[in-house]
Amino acid sequence: MTDPVALYGTAVPPAPATELCHGEVALTLQEGALRHIRVGGTEIIRSVAFLARDRDWGTIAPEIGALERHEEDGALRLVLPLWFDTGSARLDVTLQVQIADGRLCVAAEGRTHGDFETNRAGFTVLHPIEGVAGCPVRVTHGDGRTEDSRFPELIAPWQPFMDIAALEHEANGMWVRCAFAGDTFEMEDQRQWGDASYKTYNRPLALPWPYILEDGAALAQSCEITWKPAPDSVPARPANEGQTALVPQTALVLTAEEARRLARQPGDLDMVRPQRLLCHVDAAAGPAAPQIAAYAEAQAALPGILFDLELICRFDGGQTPGEELAAHAAAVRDSGLVPASVFVCPSVDRQSTPPGSDWPDCPPLEEIHAAAARAFPDLPRGGGMASLFTELNRKRPPIGHLHFVSHALCPIVHAADDLHVMETLETIPHIARSMRGIIGGCGYRIGPATIAMRQNPYGSRTIPNPEGGRVCMADDDPRHRGAFGAAYALGLVAALAPFDIAVWTPAALYGPRGLFGDNGPLPLADALRAVSDLAGKPVREAGIADGIATLATDDARLSANLTAAINNGLPPYGWHLARGAEIETRARRGYLSG
Repeated sequence: MTDPVALYGTAVPPAPATELCHGEVALTLQEGALRHIRVGGTEIIRSVAFLARDRDWGTIAPEIGALERHEEDGALRLVLPLWFDTGSARLDVTLQVQIADGRLCVAAEGRTHGDFETNRAGFTVLHPIEGVAGCPVRVTHGDGRTEDSRFPELIAPWQPFMDIAALEHEANGMWVRCAFAGDTFEMEDQRQWGDASYKTYNRPLALPWPYILEDGAALAQSCEITWKPAPDSVPARPANEGQTALVPQTALVLTAEEARRLARQPGDLDMVRPQRLLCHVDAAAGPAAPQIAAYAEAQAALPGILFDLELICRFDGGQTPGEELAAHAAAVRDSGLVPASVFVCPSVDRQSTPPGSDWPDCPPLEEIHAAAARAFPDLPRGGGMASLFTELNRKRPPIGHLHFVSHALCPIVHAADDLHVMETLETIPHIARSMRGIIGGCGYRIGPATIAMRQNPYGSRTIPNPEGGRVCMADDDPRHRGAFGAAYALGLVAALAPFDIAVWTPAALYGPRGLFGDNGPLPLADALRAVSDLAGKPVREAGIADGIATLATDDARLSANLTAAINNGLPPYGWHLARGAEIETRARRGYLSG
């Protein structure tokens, strides 16, 4: 299958990529970024890119000029112009890259035309996580001081390193040094957003944003990377907690309006047969009682499925947490809805509180969840975040009050190309392991977890995507509707399964993150049906290797190709469910990984 619409849900092709090699150095140039910088086949840096972000932390896609390539005196020099246009101002940047004698230097010189508003404009360097997490690092600060430390093993909620002039660290058997100039740099543990990287970036987050680069302002930054073999050192890797894991139950998320549609069309669930529905009630957007009543109407039409309340509460001072939650509980009783569980999250906690920002007014979580226990004494109760793990990691739930903890996932926060989306699956074990470090044996639920973003924690809106492109923080991603979306979902459950996730919510039922396209059910629906049918069975094997995701129980084996090429007998982004004797047959033919 090579039809781009069938693969990606859109005729918009992936961004072109150019493979560049010089001596022992190889890298990919894509959309103005140097990606997967390898020395002798070993990845030492995931990416070096000059980026500009808007006031909602959306990426301002640059117009990219013609690449100039020069080779002289054993050195490779590249020149690439970039133009970042906000509609009211423009930032013109010239990138110069030089590779020679165990050194790669990337320099940028730019100038603004008009007052250029941005949250960040400058270099971002991504360090890989596999072979780097837990490894030693030496940080040189702006005043010349040095600090010896390690990359975090569990995901750090705040910046692990500040005021960085240079970093020296191990990366897959190499000792790598990155030196920065032109601004103040710091690092964040980008795994908590789902990215497979630690990120060193310019301009401290504690400074005000957005800010203005005034008309005619000049900008100059550089990053120099050098490397040498490292002494033998293998970081300790904790074992997965999945010895007794079960395949998670599958849920689909609904709004109240969609619940009324489902009540009229209950057969819409037949193609997936999920065990549960996640019922989104947003008391900050409007009265909760009519929303709850809509779910009661749907439950009357579908008595055999579990309805879980996702209750977003105002907690804005108009009522105490106890009063607001008691009113919601009364609305549940009056509607006749019989929920299987209730998840409570303050509305303000859907938005991020970055470093240097003031926490918004909100009652303490201990008070909120104690009130939830009084309002819903007979229900399993959950907390955590309706947004991403990032927010949960920074504002941790009171585990003693909760039966389960949940957070969402989204792979297009910082980048949205095909390779990046699939690479975020590398990070899922890091997130799950870190989460288990926070919640211990408490129940763990995931979702919603879709390629497109349900709600933007980092800005005032999700980013429009009318052209069906690959857009960061968009609420509609076309790949959800293609084979890519099905493969991504199967990769996600394979990465999650070893950590005994109780429930995962990989899609909505309707809408841009739902299961229906213009021509009926999407490829994703068949994939989710295959996982849903395995719910509750012991996980015998799960994970991702060589571009193949695998989830196996005693009598079934799901395999998904996460690449755009034929792999392990599967077509691009194809998948297969083997049962019984077929598992042995395919293994003999070499079509099963692991």
